[in-house]
Amino acid sequence: MSEDLLKMLKPIKKVVNNTFYILSNDSKPIEPRTYSSFYKSFMKSLGMPDLKFHGLRHSFATRCIESNCDYKTVSSLLGHSNINTTLNLYVHPNLEHKKKCIEQMFKALK
Repeated sequence: MSEDLLKMLKPIKKVVNNTFYILSNDSKPIEPRTYSSFYKSFMKSLGMPDLKFHGLRHSFATRCIESNCDYKTVSSLLGHSNINTTLNLYVHPNLEHKKKCIEQMFKALK
């Protein structure tokens, strides 16, 4: 867990019972539709576009890869049992990567 995330979660720790769920602060989990409704209204209040919750996972993976995190680590963070799943879903070479590849090949041939 990163230091930044730890700082955000630390205040919550004061009110959470160790046997309770984090999001509900109760011994029972939140009903999924309740959480979904909260998420939609929260995104709307921030002026964010309508983005499905799973889209956050995709954005996280994409930003990790764009930040040059190694694929195996990203795969592990996402809980994929096989790195090929991560590569097939999240790694898409863009035009800039393709140009660099061609340039590297020409440099190697000189």
